[in-house]
Amino acid sequence: MIRTTVPTSVRKGSAILGIAGLFVLAGCSGATDADDSSNDTGSTPDAGSSESSGGDSTATYEDGTYTADGSYQTPETVEQISVTLTLADGVVTDVEVTGDPQAPETEQYQGQFVDGIADEVEGKSIDELNVSRVAGSSLTSGGFNDAVESIKEQAAA
Repeated sequence: MIRTTVPTSVRKGSAILGIAGLFVLAGCSGATDADDSSNDTGSTPDAGSSESSGGDSTATYEDGTYTADGSYQTPETVEQISVTLTLADGVVTDVEVTGDPQAPETEQYQGQFVDGIADEVEGKSIDELNVSRVAGSSLTSGGFNDAVESIKEQAAA
């Protein structure tokens, strides 16, 4: 039998991420589309507000550019990405994703994700965004979706 040892920091990070995930899911239980995420990193809203044309027809978002961080667990590490979305009338008009990969394989997948994300989200309502896999990268999507939920909270009018 082959036995591998997982570093303590990875085990602790996984446990913390799991507990945080439970709190996020618990926060979703009473709300329609709200997520109690604490990854706000600031925003630069422009003037005006608009009705979104997505799944939640009651949500209104202020036009502007918003940035939030998202994190996700890989087999090796917990990775972070930064997502910047520009909204006009509740629709994504521009997206920028940057990361600081900690593992060589993560660098490859984050690069593929960054190269393909604009085709997946630009021109769509922010309420319709729920990315699962982009250009072969599936784990990065979790961090992206986490950041989008935070941006929704920032942009809510």
